[in-house]
Amino acid sequence: MNARPETMPENDLVELLVHQHEEIRRLFTEVRDADDADRGEAFDRLRRFLAVHETAEEMIVHPDARRVIADGDRVVDARLEEENAAKRMLEDLEQMDPADPAFVSKLTALQTAVLDHADHEEREEFPRIKAAHSPARLMAMGVAVKAAEALAPTHPHSGVESATANALVGPYAAMMDRAGDVIRQTIGRTSDSDK
Repeated sequence: MNARPETMPENDLVELLVHQHEEIRRLFTEVRDADDADRGEAFDRLRRFLAVHETAEEMIVHPDARRVIADGDRVVDARLEEENAAKRMLEDLEQMDPADPAFVSKLTALQTAVLDHADHEEREEFPRIKAAHSPARLMAMGVAVKAAEALAPTHPHSGVESATANALVGPYAAMMDRAGDVIRQTIGRTSDSDK
């Protein structure tokens, strides 16, 4: 499967996000099971997927949850704290060599945090969002999430968890992240062909 959330099939908002959570679980397994030589590439796919997915949730899902859930502020604030903690863990992992023996244990800690976060969203936010909107509105929100993901930064940026912060910082961060990704891929290909 292509690990790019914005290219996933069209679904309603909740179906799309649950499907993405399943892909996140699969990507964690892929990274953990990869040999040292392939772990970095697998981690890059996971890192990109998580960064893009969380940005879209912060821009579309959480603001809606604040409006339609009776205790939306409490629920969303807790999810944003979890997202910020996960972003910091992901940023730390980005700085590590994937072959470092400590990498897998830190990855496991991140996996636990991210899957716990996804479970909270699936139990506390998604059913209540689904109940608050028509099928047409949920489909439109799914399209909005995919549009946000297509423009989202590809690396974690801790401290940027609100829709407003994402709108202000996101486009610049996305441009820089995507340019850096292309440069790293190009340098990687050049280095590989020089061997």
